[in-house]
Amino acid sequence: MLWSGLGLIAPLNARALGVVPAGVNGVSIDTRSLENGDLFFAITGDRADGHDYVAAAFERGAAAAVVDEAHADALKHLGCLYVVKDVLKAMEGLARAARERTRAGVIAVTGSVGKTSTKEALRCVLGAVGATHASEKSFNNHWGVPLMLARLPEDAAYAVFEIGMNHAGEIAALVDMVRPHVAVVTNVAPVHLEHFENVEAIARAKAEIFGGLVEGGVAILNRDVPTFPLLEEAARESAAAHVLTFGESDGADAQLLDYDPQETSALVLARVLGEELLFTVGGLGKHLAVNSLAVLLAARSVGVDTRKAADALAAFAPPKGRGAREKLRLDPAFAGSEFLLIDESYNANPASMRAAIDLLGSAPVASVGRRIAALGDMLELGPTSPDLHRALAEPLQKNRIDLVFAAGPLCRGLYDALPPAMQGGWAPEALELEPLLSHALCPGDALMVKGSNGSKMHALVAALKQRFAAPAQNPEA
Repeated sequence: MLWSGLGLIAPLNARALGVVPAGVNGVSIDTRSLENGDLFFAITGDRADGHDYVAAAFERGAAAAVVDEAHADALKHLGCLYVVKDVLKAMEGLARAARERTRAGVIAVTGSVGKTSTKEALRCVLGAVGATHASEKSFNNHWGVPLMLARLPEDAAYAVFEIGMNHAGEIAALVDMVRPHVAVVTNVAPVHLEHFENVEAIARAKAEIFGGLVEGGVAILNRDVPTFPLLEEAARESAAAHVLTFGESDGADAQLLDYDPQETSALVLARVLGEELLFTVGGLGKHLAVNSLAVLLAARSVGVDTRKAADALAAFAPPKGRGAREKLRLDPAFAGSEFLLIDESYNANPASMRAAIDLLGSAPVASVGRRIAALGDMLELGPTSPDLHRALAEPLQKNRIDLVFAAGPLCRGLYDALPPAMQGGWAPEALELEPLLSHALCPGDALMVKGSNGSKMHALVAALKQRFAAPAQNPEA
């Protein structure tokens, strides 16, 4: 049991209609994933009103639903209702109650790049030594954070929360609920620039995470980023008792000394708090290796042995759309027709694009194979967006990418900035690249797909997987 039925009334600030259940097993805001015994919150979102789905929630086995006063009378015949003034505020109340009762070591992660993969690496490392609760997918916004808190089991030993933002002040509101013992900033990069004056303003917004630290907590930040002095100042002005740094820079508390990529993983040599460690990270990309150092510092800060944490990183696998590798066959009947698909389609900004291009540049290809990039628009970059897209021509050439396919109006500028020999094809929409790529791909090629969520490059990945069957027993790296 996650929450007792009567124990929900106070944190929700609710009145109950109907027979209160003995308890609920989970918390849900989506009837598609709701499980038997869940508490359903009828959240009003941008696209739908959760009150329209209360009946479906009970049909799927919800133990009770949280609804507002305006809908209570019309829905009371369906089952037990917790009636509140504001459903989202009620969920935030439950989130705060979950944080109040837990004895878990709580870690919060933010950053322009790498926060989800870092959160997943922490889930992997901490899960190897104790019961660990961590945010699902990228549930890191004004409803995702309280939802993940409300789901926090009372007996969890560790809890990891991802915190995102695209406006100033958003992180401060979310971290006030999470109240972490450890706060991590993975990176600061030109993301959401349409909402910020400059990168320094983004750094100040990311630094809001330190304001939520419990007294005596630990702040962990990337020493390599240009805005490090700003982050460090904010961290030292917070309640943090310790400020720890990671990166390739001299003086970092966790410093990357060497990075050696293998076929599906990487060997990392690092000095962590004075101890030299050699370990494997179950994913490729120097950015993952650098962020693994933040993971080790965070794990150590909640009492996990550094060597055990480092050993556990071998089992880490990148989340879907963030570097997962899969071999597909151009001809399902011919093993020699395989090409490598690197799925980086989840999201994109200038920093993550460059990291993904570097990753493709180091990808193994057959003697006749080529490195091919399929890129979609990077969104929410403001007036400098055209320049930021064109600037990607430099890392593409530096990494000796053979062909570039591009989708979207912003990527047209990048495409036109490339030498003709690198131009594979351009299309207005992501899916329109599929026939171009299908015609161009050859055995031994490595193809990397990346773009912002709104550019729908994930649909291109799905179309390629559907067209080219994967061999049997081909796990993602």
